[in-house]
Amino acid sequence: MTKKEDHRISIPSILEVGKGNIKNIGEIIKKGEFQNVALYYGDGIYELFGDDIEKSILAAGIKLKNMGAVTSIDFEEIGIKAFEISNDIDGLIAVGGGKAIDAVKYMAFLRKMPFISIPTSTSNDGFSSAGASLMLNGKRTSVPARTPYGIIVDIDVLKGAPEKFIYSGIGDLVSNITALQDWKFEEENGKTYVDDFAVMISKKAVNSFVRTEFKGIKDDMFLKELVDSLTMNGIAMEIAGDSSPASGAEHLISHALDKFLETPNLHGIQVGVATYIMSKVQMHRYERIKKVLYDTGFFNYVQTLKLKKADFKKAVDMAPTIKPSRYTYLHIEENRELAKKIIDEDEILKKILS
Repeated sequence: MTKKEDHRISIPSILEVGKGNIKNIGEIIKKGEFQNVALYYGDGIYELFGDDIEKSILAAGIKLKNMGAVTSIDFEEIGIKAFEISNDIDGLIAVGGGKAIDAVKYMAFLRKMPFISIPTSTSNDGFSSAGASLMLNGKRTSVPARTPYGIIVDIDVLKGAPEKFIYSGIGDLVSNITALQDWKFEEENGKTYVDDFAVMISKKAVNSFVRTEFKGIKDDMFLKELVDSLTMNGIAMEIAGDSSPASGAEHLISHALDKFLETPNLHGIQVGVATYIMSKVQMHRYERIKKVLYDTGFFNYVQTLKLKKADFKKAVDMAPTIKPSRYTYLHIEENRELAKKIIDEDEILKKILS
């Protein structure tokens, strides 16, 4: 192992999470002294919010030089689109779900320019992270991207999104618990160094969220806490220099599912189920994870999806091959056997997996 270097991290200069922000984007991004911006929407987003957003930006005295829809996350297509951006543009804005944000943050990375992230759902922590998930040779591939210069979230917009995206965000966030345990396991086995500050941020993010009182998953406070915690995930990963503070064996299971399922489920849904499995393998905070996933209705939602035990067992066996450089609990054969036994025998998993 090599000695870790001193931290040099990027964090958002603009962070606005609240109600009504979608109509106030122009005034918010004025803090960045932008003059000419390019604006990109996810599929179907322009029809919902485009008029309000564009009026707000123009009213703030900022020029819209490019506008378009993100219809593809193909690696090569996005690269071409990035270098079609005119040189007078000084900022990129993405409004939408994960695909739109991933595409635009990679374009910002290629062009070395600031990027404003405006998520319309909370399906994962991608809106705040410096990585992007793109299609390369027909497969989802993680690539380096740009940490957002700004993150703007409208709670009312999140409420209007389908509940499956909230459940996905819940699953992605609770995975911090098992991911951190895997990271600690790697250090104990001499494979890496844990970054204590990144661990602290990741723990604070998930612990603050799981202790939030709520009556429903569309409560203002619940959604704000979810967004704040997912944002902190992005910061924790930026500090660590990789995804370890928020991604362990549970994410490897999800990535494996993505490789062989004809139609994978939302990333955070797969990760949430895998997190529960891994918490039982690790014997670490599984009661807390079970309570959160039960109380929020996550398990009830998953039960409607008809996910299969056989798929999760296959993904468990594939998991170590996804990132051979990692050394998680699932890189040990006896733990893979235990995970498959849990999938077959756990009472909750019997109900939600067929």
